[in-house]
Amino acid sequence: MPARLPRATVVHDGPMRITVLAGGVGGARFLQGVRAVSDDVTAVVNTADDVTLHGLRVCPDLDSVMYTLGGGIDTGRGWGRADETWHVKDELAAYGAEPTWFGLGDRDVATHLVRTKMLDAGYPLSAVTEALCARWEPGVRLLPMSDERVETHVVVDGPEGRRALHFQEWWIRHRAALDPVEFVPVGAAEAKPAPGVLDAVAEADLVLIAPSNPVVSIGTILAVPGIRDALRATAAPVVGVSPIIGGAPVRGMAERCLPALGVEVSAAGVGGWYGARAADGLLDGWLVDTADREAAVPGVDVRAVPLYMTDPEATAAMVRAAAELGAQVRRA
Repeated sequence: MPARLPRATVVHDGPMRITVLAGGVGGARFLQGVRAVSDDVTAVVNTADDVTLHGLRVCPDLDSVMYTLGGGIDTGRGWGRADETWHVKDELAAYGAEPTWFGLGDRDVATHLVRTKMLDAGYPLSAVTEALCARWEPGVRLLPMSDERVETHVVVDGPEGRRALHFQEWWIRHRAALDPVEFVPVGAAEAKPAPGVLDAVAEADLVLIAPSNPVVSIGTILAVPGIRDALRATAAPVVGVSPIIGGAPVRGMAERCLPALGVEVSAAGVGGWYGARAADGLLDGWLVDTADREAAVPGVDVRAVPLYMTDPEATAAMVRAAAELGAQVRRA
């Protein structure tokens, strides 16, 4: 493992450069707090939830982050556009066009049309994302984890026997009711990090792992060759934020995903799965909720603070605590 470079402090003359690994709704809300703490933020976003529907390329996590930070998100649902209408969805259903279980809102369709047109013209996803963000001005640099196509498939046991489904079908159509046996990031082994991803990790003053699903969000980012090694090699402290509070995920379906990997659904379980950098893992620090103050991860400094993202101010306080923990582990 490459040696970590010594750093004495996280106090800077300019903005602290923060790189965040993030998934969708939880990652987007977390990034609101990160943006409040620093003007120099790069988000490496999961793209393995991406799916092609009705000929359109849909990137749910990138869009959730972009809309949230750009002020266009439906705050009640946490995903999709505000003031959305569903005429296209209704018309597709009237034609019997499948799939009917995934709804595309009318405003949202415009984003997917622009993205698909640019991708079909040969632009990489990273360039397309930059172009879309020119409208939304999210205040952070959004990078897809890879320009290559990666999609999470879920191997399940059900009435029809063992089969593989796209993650979106498992989660949305079946509500995660089918027992998952394995999560497979199809295409990840052949993918490369998108331009700027490895540099963002290497040049950061602090790397944060958002409280996103550790299996199908963070896990798929780490499955892209080179990203895990970059986290191990960076001079910056790597601090993760637990997505589990009191033995349950705050949002999403991590409790359905983690057992398939043999990981306990707890703050300590997820922290131990990420592992300590000193033991060939990823973490220097692990932020847990006060409900999990007894959680321990071997080789990792653990700090307990309130983790519920009730509003942007509470989220910013979480991020400041993560930065303080990063400063602590740097000085150690």
